[in-house]
Amino acid sequence: MFHISAITAILLVSGLLTASPQVSEISIPPTAQQNNDPDRMAWWRDARFGMFIHWGLYSVPAGEWDGKTGYGEWILNSAKIPVNQYENFRNHFNPTKFDAEVWVKMAVDAGFKYIVVTTKHHEGFCLFDSKLTDWSIASTPFKRDVIKELADACKKYNIKLGFYHSIMDWHHPDYLPRRAWEERSADGATFDRYLAYLKGQLKELLTQYGPISVLWYDGQWESTWTHEMGLDLYEYTRSLQPQIIVNNRVDKGGGSMQMTVDSSYAGDYGTPEQEVPPMGLPGVDWETCMTMNDHWGYNKADQNWKSSTELIHILIDVASKGGNLLLNVGPTALGEFPPASIERLEDIGQWMKINGESIYGTKASPFPSLDFGRCTQRTISDRVTKLYFHVFEWPTDNKLTIPGLYSKVNRAYLLSNPTKRIRVTRSQRQPVVELPPTARDPHATVVVVEINGSPDISLPPSIKATNHIFDKELDVIVTAGNPSLTLHYSLDGSEPTIHHPIIKQNKITIDQTRTIKVRTFRGKTPSGSTSEETFVKVLPKSALKVDNLVDGVNWDYFEGDFTVCDDMITPIESGMSANFKLQPAKRPEHFGFRFSGYIYVPATGVFTFYTTSDDGSCLWIDGEKIVDNDKLHGPDVKSGVVALEKGLHAIRLDYFQGTGGTELKVHWQGPDVPKQMVGDNDLYREVVAKPSNTPASSVPPSPT
Repeated sequence: MFHISAITAILLVSGLLTASPQVSEISIPPTAQQNNDPDRMAWWRDARFGMFIHWGLYSVPAGEWDGKTGYGEWILNSAKIPVNQYENFRNHFNPTKFDAEVWVKMAVDAGFKYIVVTTKHHEGFCLFDSKLTDWSIASTPFKRDVIKELADACKKYNIKLGFYHSIMDWHHPDYLPRRAWEERSADGATFDRYLAYLKGQLKELLTQYGPISVLWYDGQWESTWTHEMGLDLYEYTRSLQPQIIVNNRVDKGGGSMQMTVDSSYAGDYGTPEQEVPPMGLPGVDWETCMTMNDHWGYNKADQNWKSSTELIHILIDVASKGGNLLLNVGPTALGEFPPASIERLEDIGQWMKINGESIYGTKASPFPSLDFGRCTQRTISDRVTKLYFHVFEWPTDNKLTIPGLYSKVNRAYLLSNPTKRIRVTRSQRQPVVELPPTARDPHATVVVVEINGSPDISLPPSIKATNHIFDKELDVIVTAGNPSLTLHYSLDGSEPTIHHPIIKQNKITIDQTRTIKVRTFRGKTPSGSTSEETFVKVLPKSALKVDNLVDGVNWDYFEGDFTVCDDMITPIESGMSANFKLQPAKRPEHFGFRFSGYIYVPATGVFTFYTTSDDGSCLWIDGEKIVDNDKLHGPDVKSGVVALEKGLHAIRLDYFQGTGGTELKVHWQGPDVPKQMVGDNDLYREVVAKPSNTPASSVPPSPT
């Protein structure tokens, strides 16, 4: 769909294993803080569930080319089809069975609150009647403007409409860069002309089809798109429809597609793809986009469908972590939803008709985890909160124990039968809901527990420090999450009791390796489970003595279809550069670099290194792998820590590029080093013979 290599990184399993604790250090971009007035985002936050529709010329080959059947909406690029040959699909695009009202009615019946449809994907083909190009549906045998028909149907059925629009455009003659395998010359191409075309089409879309609720950008990762362009496009979009909501892929961002941690970037919400963030993204608006099978665009051979139960669990999981789910449908070339998609939409709709209250307008779970399923919550008033427990694993004794909940329970019932109360008792001060043995929903049973006020929960204590290793002393911060509780701790591995020390001012200072155990107490009674973390005192790696140093690093250049860094074996060229710069790459895809040299560490202590890469990267210090950001993926940030002595240390950085975006950044922070890019003044390389103008020394010539 988006970044071709990101499709291989399906992280769903990790997302389904953990519910969301209410902690976060993610900052919200200024645009989200300053321009996101509550009224503009309110409907989106309440909606929780949207339908994604990927439709274009790629539905004609239906995933098959030259005998291979694994392609999707990226088929032009993945199968390396020449643009002039790909254009032939236009003559075969005649979706005579398309009915906008049928699509929209299915979305409404399935419980979706908004629809996001591809107006233009990376292939550049427009599903609307654009006056700026003939590469549109108006030039097909079908001719009808399907976006206009969908807009009219959405208005009729009172469901919000959003547009997906690709920044990347493989067809437009002024879009750069060209694919590595393309025969079209880039001579005369001007990206500024393409920007004018992009804005012109956006003006058409946002002035001719009524109120549009969401603009879902994509394809922003290539080198021609800049941060400044992203800011400008965000403001331009909002100038055409001030109330529209714009995703974070309008901008370059950096890091993952979840949400940038750099507050200077534009975008109203994060867009994790094919994954549910294991901890959610508390404090940030976010929306997981996900396929029902393995492809976004229609692939007739792809029968690897998620079950209805799995899709319902994903929706619940996302809502329990405070996010939205944008679930994809890829229509056929005739304009029909695949039968397997329809079956699942019908199942989801039946479940939502009964249980939608537990999804729409709810907030994230107050529980860090639940063995039996998930929880969402709704504040009814200052005096009442509804907790919706989604039971995936039915208790064998039909008794549902709610861990750590101390609030007074007013009543409990099944959402499928709200007039019939369920008995609630207490065991070890925790509520126990006595479930009827025969009322199970085949997908997920929702048990509603109404409590007094806000949830009073004894969560496991939080134990945090800057790192899990240290070289001198370490301040460990411990919090209870509930200020009325007392924290008792041990440093010898024993279970904390009322007789163990109390943590004062939420801090413990240690000067040797310790396993810290902490438990909360209500008076003299323990409440909740014990938290445990180990912090290790280490010796910093010794600095190296190296003579004949000059600025910069050595590099080796590789070409090949790499999937991990270790695939890079035989370089085809070598050279020197001032820093970790991806040049002179001779192609935009399928290449790699290995950088080696020395980094000067200005003070002894623990340092954190970060690599931001698309695709894989690995970083070694003194022969030890510190950062593992390997394998094919979209823009992603990984980090690692190491204790280093002041002086020189060997550094090696491997990077490879598959397809899609090209990005590599290395940051570090530690004593006397605020978080910053590893710069030219930090890096050195050794020369075999001492240049006449370079002094031999065991320290860099300019260790600034």
